Amino acid sequence: MKTRAFITLMGAFLAVCLLVAPSYGKGVISAKELDEIRGDDGVRIISTRSLEDYEKVHIEGAIHVDHLALYEEGDVKGLMKSPEEIAQYLGDKGISETNTIVIYDAGKGNTSGRLYWILEYLGCKDVRILDGQMKQWRSARGKVTRKVEEFEPVEFHFTLNGKILATADDVRKDGVLLVDVRSKEEYDGKKGEASRKGHIPGAVNLCYELLLDEEGVLKSKEELAKLFEGAGITADKDVILYCDTSVRAGLVYMALDTVLEYPKVRVYDGALFEWAADPANEMAVAG
Repeated sequence: MKTRAFITLMGAFLAVCLLVAPSYGKGVISAKELDEIRGDDGVRIISTRSLEDYEKVHIEGAIHVDHLALYEEGDVKGLMKSPEEIAQYLGDKGISETNTIVIYDAGKGNTSGRLYWILEYLGCKDVRILDGQMKQWRSARGKVTRKVEEFEPVEFHFTLNGKILATADDVRKDGVLLVDVRSKEEYDGKKGEASRKGHIPGAVNLCYELLLDEEGVLKSKEELAKLFEGAGITADKDVILYCDTSVRAGLVYMALDTVLEYPKVRVYDGALFEWAADPANEMAVAG
């Protein structure tokens, strides 16, 4: 009996520890903080996991948003649709720019980071990423369901934040620090999905997965600062982030802009797919 009571007590203790993960303020939200606000009328929880996973189980009250539905069709994969089209899509799901929006994904922070950046670009003022994603929510015994959540359609009024968007012309300018957030193998040109392998000349490499610990939780502010500064990515630089389609760049943007408060951070929306598709653009490989 004592053993069973001890195991129960330890389980409760571990759940509390997960719920009280470090809070970074704007940009990141812990499972405990989300649980406290998720019933509020102005809160919208968004799952960017696959529809199949969403239909199996999701956080109670969460809406499914397919990040692929936000991109144009065409030769360059992953380019954003027009602000009007994205605003219509989100508004039809009951999401407005006035909501507190909390996003989560399957665990790597890539699709939640991508939507985070898009919403910031559209002018949303209160967007968060669930720290540790669905895994931490389940570990913290947060409520889940299979019930599909629906809200009445609303108007989504966007005000574009152009200072966080970079174009190919911006990438070509002197004085910017390009950061390739893909794996080292992709950066080196040993593998990749773009029409040409390698990276944009002059870019430094810092894989976005390095921002997370083994549980998928964002590292501490001090650890993040050491990581970026060690790679020469400092707050005085004009930073432009990219990957293949800038899906992986979103989480890095959030960490630099919100957690570390770097003043000049942009995402190259066209990313490597757009860059490599233009034969006039040079590519670099390691060695």
